[in-house]
Amino acid sequence: MRHTALILALPVALLIGVSPALAQEEEEDGLSLMEEGAQLFWDGLQREMGPALKSLRDRADEMEPALRDFAERMGPALADLLEKIDDLSAYHPPEMLPNGDIILRRKTPQEMKDAAPEGEIEI
Repeated sequence: MRHTALILALPVALLIGVSPALAQEEEEDGLSLMEEGAQLFWDGLQREMGPALKSLRDRADEMEPALRDFAERMGPALADLLEKIDDLSAYHPPEMLPNGDIILRRKTPQEMKDAAPEGEIEI
């Protein structure tokens, strides 16, 4: 009984003594276990997400002409609007009236003063 425990303990002790040396050698020759695990995770993620990303890329290619056309048509109108509305923080959020009109109310000087942060702003 005692000999059996000794026989089983000897290989375990040898493995424990040798494993740090093997791990160090593995790190010097190639990837560490963490790096290898991360690489395997990344490869699996790419395999799983590949078809969805390809579908998204195909959809973006289909939509590109329409988006370019929209930008060409609306770009000048939006630029004109932004010239007239110099600072968006000087306005309340848009409101829709019952008749469907959308209005932008300008804030009063007191509202602007109350909304301004005091002191330094942390970034």
